[in-house]
Amino acid sequence: MRRKIPSTQALLCFESAARHESYTRAAQELALTQGAVSRQIAALEEFLGVVLFRRTRHGVALTESGLDYARQVGSRLDALELDTLNVMARQGAGGTLALAAVATFATRWLIPRLAGLSALHPDLMLHIETRTRPFLFADNLFDAALYAGTAEQVANWPGTRAVRLLDEEVVPVCSPRWLPGGKPLSPEAIALLPLLQQSTRPDGWRQWFDAEGVVAHQPLSGARFELFSMTASAAAHGLGIALVPRILIEDELRRGDLVVACDRPLRGQRGYYLVVPVQAEVRPALAVFEDWLVGQARASLA
Repeated sequence: MRRKIPSTQALLCFESAARHESYTRAAQELALTQGAVSRQIAALEEFLGVVLFRRTRHGVALTESGLDYARQVGSRLDALELDTLNVMARQGAGGTLALAAVATFATRWLIPRLAGLSALHPDLMLHIETRTRPFLFADNLFDAALYAGTAEQVANWPGTRAVRLLDEEVVPVCSPRWLPGGKPLSPEAIALLPLLQQSTRPDGWRQWFDAEGVVAHQPLSGARFELFSMTASAAAHGLGIALVPRILIEDELRRGDLVVACDRPLRGQRGYYLVVPVQAEVRPALAVFEDWLVGQARASLA
């Protein structure tokens, strides 16, 4: 049965005109005449039986129906463009995976290891985008996700299975200038210093002080940062003490940009997981990536 879908050219003209609310600017963007854009949109409105634009003193404006349709068409065209780029990236060779990942773990742990993956599997192409929260794979274009959370959180992620890769161990770190003579600080001393806060872990410091049996009067105060990479950078530049997963700051510790302020790590329930959708048939590329990733996680613990 023939699909009820308008022409791609009409949709491109509509999406551009909707974004700019201007036929003229859409024509400039698409290297067409204004008349050509107007004709394409008129044909689209006739196909739909819906008015998408209304004339104004300053040009055109979306109708309510046009606004709703523009939102949907824009996301569909973005997805189609991504699919096309994925195929072009390997000239049709296949083996492409789209991975959603927490930003700092991908930057600090995964990406430095990808050269090894490329050497073993040169035809496997990986595309990575940032996601911090669970999502429905059916509504997204991802093949898998690298997620930081608890076992309960991944167990409640519908339609998926999860492989625990690494446990999370957070430790207080700071610039060497905060440790006179290189001597570590006591938890009581840390409670009196500027504490750098992680906005995604607002209770982090409170949990660490509770584990150490220390009463900290202001465990929630201090400069707040969204990503662990930001918090670690702020600590390295001497802004205060940060509570960061050790696995994410291996390079800074090795270079001496950061030092462990108090070697009393907090091992909580959180970990790093590979989450994949439950499917009747697993893609070969995903199976290869999962085997390699599990091996890398085991090697990092050795």
